[in-house]
Amino acid sequence: MRMTGPIVRVRGDVELKNALVITCFPSVGMVTPIVANYLIENLGLEYIGGVFDSRLPAVAIVEDGWALPPVRAYGGSPGCTIDGCDQVVLLMSEMMVQDVIANEIVWALLDWSKENNLGRGLVIDAFPKSGMKAIGMEGNEPTITYDDEEGVVDLLGIASNDKMREAVEGLGLSMVQGGVIRGMNAALHGEAHRRGIDIMGIMAEADPRYPDARAAAEIIRCINQLLPIANLEIDELLAEAEEIEQHVSSMMAAAMGEDGGGSPNPMLYG
Repeated sequence: MRMTGPIVRVRGDVELKNALVITCFPSVGMVTPIVANYLIENLGLEYIGGVFDSRLPAVAIVEDGWALPPVRAYGGSPGCTIDGCDQVVLLMSEMMVQDVIANEIVWALLDWSKENNLGRGLVIDAFPKSGMKAIGMEGNEPTITYDDEEGVVDLLGIASNDKMREAVEGLGLSMVQGGVIRGMNAALHGEAHRRGIDIMGIMAEADPRYPDARAAAEIIRCINQLLPIANLEIDELLAEAEEIEQHVSSMMAAAMGEDGGGSPNPMLYG
């Protein structure tokens, strides 16, 4: 049977009602996979499924001997400070989703969210430091208005509605006042705003030249207000960033030549 569009599939024994959904799709400075991997390990999240589409590259992420889809879901029941939140679902990928299918995947995710009565969503993202361009964005890197203060990692928020604006401000974040974002994260925010779905975003100022574990650490500190995480260690994150860089580089090497010309797949960050 041929797949006609994106499908979200998770284990049937996972309780999804009122779950907090965290998305970590590729962004500047590899911030999102660093955050995702840290949360999976420190919140005890387990692989529960993923997003499938015939237009996604035929690659698998190998973890502890298991082959997992490139866009995958993890779940668990850590302590959560949000009323009614008993479950956390984390969606992640190290690969950029092509613009041509990003909207369709977002529609599938939000339809799935509504059907299963999930709670609010949290979109993790990053933007390049002032004057720096994001690698692989071909001059279309996001531009955000923010305060450029030396030595300080800026965190900003985005909200889909007034309720989520209050939640963002409750975390001590200022709202993004202007600029441009793109890709999966932009599609998630735009469609959530149109539908009135509860989604908020945390964006960190990151250095696009290498995995920015310090930006990831600032996001994790912020998430810690919603999901208490024990033993947040900056040194541990810095070491993990190097491992993630090697992991993503291996994925890029495996996807080389997909277009028949031996060039890297533009869907991948590096």
